[in-house]
Amino acid sequence: MTDTLRPVETAAPQAAPAATGNPQKLKRSIGIVGGTLLTLSCVTPASTLFVVVPDLFGSLGTATALTIAIGSLLCIAVAFCYSELGTLIPSAGGEYAMVSTLAGRLAGWLVFVLSLLVVMIVPPVIAMGTADYLAPIVHLNASMAGAGVMILATLAGLLDLRANAWITGVFLVLEVIAAAVVAVLGFAHSQRGAGSLVSMQVAGSGGHTDTVTAMLIVSGLAIALFVTQGFSTAVYLSEELENPRRNVARTVLATLAISSVIILVPVVAITMGASDLSTLTGGDISAMVTAWSNSAVGTFVSLCVALAIINAGIVMVIQNSRVLFASARDKAWPEPVNQGLSRLGRFGSPWVATLLVGVPGAALCFVNLDTLYGVTGVSVTAMYLLVAVAALLARRGHHRHTPAWRMPLWPTVPVLLIAVLAYILSQQETTYLLWTGGITAVATLYWAFYLRPRRDTRWLVSIPEDAQA
Repeated sequence: MTDTLRPVETAAPQAAPAATGNPQKLKRSIGIVGGTLLTLSCVTPASTLFVVVPDLFGSLGTATALTIAIGSLLCIAVAFCYSELGTLIPSAGGEYAMVSTLAGRLAGWLVFVLSLLVVMIVPPVIAMGTADYLAPIVHLNASMAGAGVMILATLAGLLDLRANAWITGVFLVLEVIAAAVVAVLGFAHSQRGAGSLVSMQVAGSGGHTDTVTAMLIVSGLAIALFVTQGFSTAVYLSEELENPRRNVARTVLATLAISSVIILVPVVAITMGASDLSTLTGGDISAMVTAWSNSAVGTFVSLCVALAIINAGIVMVIQNSRVLFASARDKAWPEPVNQGLSRLGRFGSPWVATLLVGVPGAALCFVNLDTLYGVTGVSVTAMYLLVAVAALLARRGHHRHTPAWRMPLWPTVPVLLIAVLAYILSQQETTYLLWTGGITAVATLYWAFYLRPRRDTRWLVSIPEDAQA
């Protein structure tokens, strides 16, 4: 149990077993512009706006914008934690490397499992939304379309990271244009004033109007936190960012600010522009756009969203493969698995890890993921909570003097964040909490019976030598 609280002794690359040679290192090939493009593409504002936000409209009605705004404010505190930890521990392992180093191996392992849940479930869930937005041109089966997107994203993920930054950058421009069109049309057709944003109303059954309670908003915050969750991608890319001590923090904070504006402004416009409360609660944004303009504009927006989903798939596969790559380099698995996952291809990408993320993701498109989607919200909240705990411990011992970006108002920010996130978790549905708890329990058994007895040769969290200077 002491492993939970005792920081791991960071293993330098040369500490790896001689049989496996020195751990593979990713090459630094992108600057802050490329990193921001990739990170924004993982947030994928347009697909979030069109795929995730409609569910919030269905349960929160006019309180949706307020809930997302509160979630964005909470994410500022989360971003502070990621910025400090990402520059202190710049590793492709992201959250698990940071938490393992500062809060102990078991805590880091549980964060890895939570992040693995998120990275395996979210891409196929979003990918299956492609069919809805290609409907103006061609009718496709949602599962088949989602699987196709995942395969395409996997192939793109095998390329050089610099090339992917520009591919995703082009797609990102299109989705920002789509979000801007929605915002302009919504404001131009406003049916209600700014006061509606705090009117706390949602359409109920039988044409009645229901009141959105404070507890409903708290419950919805788990999904609201997920809306801008992709800003953490900058931490996963920290080994490939030039000058990570400076650029990780800049990328994290800039991405959160830009994505919050891109998502929140159209949500406000939709809330004010929807013809009535029932239309708003229905959440069919494409239909609203068509009603505000014409079918041609509606088709254009839908196609931009489809591209945004493909874009998100590419970036998520890139991010997620780095997590598996780092876990193998840090000896989380039996040796044959570690050797396979740590192999780099001709373009410098971890090709085995990329395939193991993309191919199962395509298969998951044929599975009912409703429950797992709910588990994702719980997993993201729990992961943020553990990152906040690590941020609270980030200035102990020699870490106090390590060059890194330092958050303002420490330790107040992580302490308050821990309290708020714990309360949000307590308000989630029991089913989702049980699923997540069961998975983490199995992960804990793997830790207890395989990793912990082999602590000298397994789960050796490493930081690239050039990042430790």
